[in-house]
Amino acid sequence: MSAPVVRIGTHLVGRGEPVFVIAEIGINHNGSLELAKKLIDGAALAGCDAVKFQKRTPELCVPRDQWEIERDTPWGRMTYIDYKRRIELTAADYEAIDRHCRDRRIMWFASCWDEPSVEFMERYEPPCYKAASASLTDTPLIVAMKKTGRPLILSTGMSTMAEIETAVDAVETDDLLIAHSTSAYPCPPEHLNLNMIRTLKAQYPECVIGYSGHEVGLAPTWAAVTLGAAFVERHITLDRAMWGSDQAASVELVGLMRLVAHIRDVERALGDGVKRVTPAELDQARKLRRRPSAAALPS
Repeated sequence: MSAPVVRIGTHLVGRGEPVFVIAEIGINHNGSLELAKKLIDGAALAGCDAVKFQKRTPELCVPRDQWEIERDTPWGRMTYIDYKRRIELTAADYEAIDRHCRDRRIMWFASCWDEPSVEFMERYEPPCYKAASASLTDTPLIVAMKKTGRPLILSTGMSTMAEIETAVDAVETDDLLIAHSTSAYPCPPEHLNLNMIRTLKAQYPECVIGYSGHEVGLAPTWAAVTLGAAFVERHITLDRAMWGSDQAASVELVGLMRLVAHIRDVERALGDGVKRVTPAELDQARKLRRRPSAAALPS
């Protein structure tokens, strides 16, 4: 079987194509359109291929017994349901985000946490959807995203192999991308288990396999590329000390620029695995080899 490839918007992902880099804004905008725009600008400047948000209907996603629990927030003390409403972007915000991303020539899409959010996102014709790790066992939701006819990225954190297999069976493997992930924020290196990328590639050779990371630092993401991740996703932030559950596991914009630049270096360095002698090596051989081998270098 030839290596799989999936088209996401204007990009092909997989089968020797450049690694598709997703900057996960998620809810790190804290409900602020201006903050969201700054994060989009940073992702575009760094050379990311897409930004991703999280779209929820709080009344459907927050368990009813947690609605009235109070918590301290940057906007004062409020109930949990009011807090979740406060950090959701409005329909007008998403209209502005759509325009801003078009102006910056960067794709955008979302992880939808409920079926009405899928219906809402369809108005923007996103290039794909992503099912968050928490949604992997929500079969009606992942089927709703797949039924749009758009590619689906399935994240596999906090999941057993049996749960992954059940989810894949539910949505089938056409235009399916699977992301290895460990859902700890931030995730210690010893729990990353990057070799799962190889395991998923072996189990699902017809799917494009990638990596969604929540670690501190950049090296594991580069390692994921060397292990064959065709796409990578990292949360981004303006400041890891900002309010929010995902900020500490995110990459600041200077780090994001390094992340993308070195992914491109790794791609160039990996090559095709066919041994050949470079022109620079020919010069070295002529200077340094006392006796050419039987399989002499070309003159």
